[in-house]
Amino acid sequence: MAWRAVASKQELDRSGRAVVRVDGRQVLILGTERGLFACNNRCPHEGYPLREGSLSDGCVLTCNWHNWKFDLESGATLVGGDRLTRYPVKIEDGRIWIDWQAPDPAALRQKALADLEAALVDEDYARIARELARLERHGGDALAGLSRAVWWSHDRFEFGMTHAYAAAADWLALRDRAGADPVRRLSALVEAIAHVGEDADDARTYPFVAATRPWSEPAFLAAIEAEDEGAAVALLRGAQAERMPPVALRAAFARAALAHYQDFGHAAIYAVKAVELADRLDSQAAGAVLLSLTRSLVYASREDLLPEFRAYGKALTRWRRRNGASAPLRADEVLDRPAKTAMGVVAAWSQDYAPEAIYPVLLEAAARNMLQFDRGYEQRTDGPIADNVGWLDFTHAITFANAARQLAASDAGLWPAALLQLACFVGRNAKYVDRGLDTSAWRSNDPRAFFDGTIGRLYDHGVGEFIICAHRVKTTLAAAAEAEAAPGAAPVLAAGVGRWLSSPPKRRHALRTARQMRDFVAEE
Repeated sequence: MAWRAVASKQELDRSGRAVVRVDGRQVLILGTERGLFACNNRCPHEGYPLREGSLSDGCVLTCNWHNWKFDLESGATLVGGDRLTRYPVKIEDGRIWIDWQAPDPAALRQKALADLEAALVDEDYARIARELARLERHGGDALAGLSRAVWWSHDRFEFGMTHAYAAAADWLALRDRAGADPVRRLSALVEAIAHVGEDADDARTYPFVAATRPWSEPAFLAAIEAEDEGAAVALLRGAQAERMPPVALRAAFARAALAHYQDFGHAAIYAVKAVELADRLDSQAAGAVLLSLTRSLVYASREDLLPEFRAYGKALTRWRRRNGASAPLRADEVLDRPAKTAMGVVAAWSQDYAPEAIYPVLLEAAARNMLQFDRGYEQRTDGPIADNVGWLDFTHAITFANAARQLAASDAGLWPAALLQLACFVGRNAKYVDRGLDTSAWRSNDPRAFFDGTIGRLYDHGVGEFIICAHRVKTTLAAAAEAEAAPGAAPVLAAGVGRWLSSPPKRRHALRTARQMRDFVAEE
């Protein structure tokens, strides 16, 4: 023990309370009917002074600002979250002594990580930030907090990966952009982890099989195609047993993700983001991300089986690679056409144009659709369920384009699927645009400056819903990347993102839902 004299007994006798400063920290000393107690003066909730708190039952200290209660005798937090730090204390020779030992930094880091899990369970945003700050203050890497959150959450998602993991990769990119700014770096990480906590709020878990089979990409793809999660997971575990890094598995995930027009583009987006995220985490958390991605691929919906997109398979067989034309392609040739026709146009282009020439034209078409989205469809309450569209139907075309380009750039054999699926997005959204809309207010003469400013504002976005925040960060970063990859599409990408960010989506459709469900029930 390291006892230090911190005050005279007379100071305590005057009011039964004394606040002393030890190595820059305020310590509250309380003389009660249950004995002498010493604790931090700052409430672990928001830092208000516990000296102004109330005592009851001899040793229950209440912070009067938010009613957090602490049992000074047992150390338990009776109401609230964080534990209150207490110190051994005694009176000797008319002086008050406390045992002031330097805490073990390693133990404090482990405590911060353990308490982070409690904050995730409670979905306590401020406490998540506090525990990450504590982790850093005691010499740890706050990124370990994200690894802990991923491992804690990965088997709580019944159908696999969610936007929380996908957006986490982009929040880490924002954290990197913040450079040495500790506040922005922390805010980006808190956003990522808090979203994980919200998406994993179901107390149930959905364990993955423990079996392991030697890794085989063909077998893995076959298992995904057969919707056999057990076999796919066993093969993935085989790859992990061989210590294959996430990037070595990206090709398999890419082929599984683009094997069909599926999950409204999420499969391809998640395939890219999961590997990006896994590359930043410890090995245990990285493996958990890939398990979650595998599950989501197994459960992915198959839009290419729907009547609107059923021509996808046939269009894929018509793909040719002659690359002989030199006349420029125009987005107008594919705009305002249904998905089947749009895919036919793109398949015909393939006979004369390289994929790299087709891609920026489709990207521009997707961005023009976004810029000219007719928000009347989002606001109406009398349309059919098939017309329940909103901003996210258009932002997904941009984030899919970004993911598909990256996947096809690594494997040229994926270009046909990537481009035809992007044509599906363009054709699907064509019905919901207003070509006469005046978009001059969102025109950008300097797309790069627009994106730099817009990305900078993401750190303090002010949006309450994590899912909307996730789409903001993912779409903005994806659009910025595509503006660099396809400069010809940059102005319309900037304008589309600008209009979207200035037009908050309608998040609850009370009348529409009530009417549609009444109609649905009436026809049962």
